[in-house]
Amino acid sequence: ATSDEAQEDALAMMNNYAKMCEEILAMPVMRGVKSPSERFAGAEETYTIEAMMQNGWALQSGTSHFLGQSFGKAFDVTYQDANGKDNIVWGTSWGASTRLLGGLIMTHSDDAGLVLPPKVAPVQVVIVPIMGKKNDEEGAAALKEALDELCANLKEAGLRIKVDDRDYLRPGAKYFEWERKGVPLRIEIGPRDVSKGECVFKYRVGSDQKKSVALEEAVQAAKDGLEEMQGEMLDAARARLAGSIILGASYDEMKEALGADEASAYPGVGMYLVPWKCNAENEEKIKQECKATIRCYPLEVNEAKMFEDKKCFYSGEDATHMALFARSF
Repeated sequence: ATSDEAQEDALAMMNNYAKMCEEILAMPVMRGVKSPSERFAGAEETYTIEAMMQNGWALQSGTSHFLGQSFGKAFDVTYQDANGKDNIVWGTSWGASTRLLGGLIMTHSDDAGLVLPPKVAPVQVVIVPIMGKKNDEEGAAALKEALDELCANLKEAGLRIKVDDRDYLRPGAKYFEWERKGVPLRIEIGPRDVSKGECVFKYRVGSDQKKSVALEEAVQAAKDGLEEMQGEMLDAARARLAGSIILGASYDEMKEALGADEASAYPGVGMYLVPWKCNAENEEKIKQECKATIRCYPLEVNEAKMFEDKKCFYSGEDATHMALFARSF
């Protein structure tokens, strides 16, 4: 591969990670490049995706590096081109780690417990049968038949389900447990519901209201509802991210806000997008003074040259980039 092709591969991997975070984890990210000080050791360029947690702190969620030929030269890694000539490889490396699990939890969860996007929830639908009166054999038989059919149809539709038929727990205790575990959809069904040809839906996030759904429509309603929930979680996280990016702040304003910012504070301060002249010494001073780091130079605003005709918010010199500063995990 040529230098340009290796850089294209590194950029493509960053975009793949971003797409995975947004489309599967419902976790929006900022795409950018690291400053030279934050770059992977030995790399010529480090691309990154940065997510924002609910407390306003950033989380580096995946990186992709263009290594140039330094590693190829150091370890004598060569390839033979079409003319039979040996060449030093142009290197790349990329990775996302288990920190994405933490990012997923901190992006979506609430005071009631875990909140999981339907696409990654191990259990997408939990069904809680409500037992009727002890002597109501007819009602129990009808409930079992309806429950078996509902489960079979949900599984056939490709949904991951769990039936909580534990007879030593009250329904309320089961509801609390599954909400805490973040299951996206709970379906309640009892003899009275079956007699009306219905079941009851309750989603983990969104409306607090329960909704009666016809049994014959339950499978499609569950599929549609889970898809809608996935989209709503991403939209909510995107709105939170967009609303927490602060523009036009002075350095003193950022220093005062971030210097007192704690991880336990919600919703927290957020991230600062500011004009910046690339300078490693000043970057280190800011890190020491207010615990903030440059998370990235966001690609979109820098490609649009938003920094042109602006002065660095720290040094007052002509800006070379728009930089995203934040506290981070």
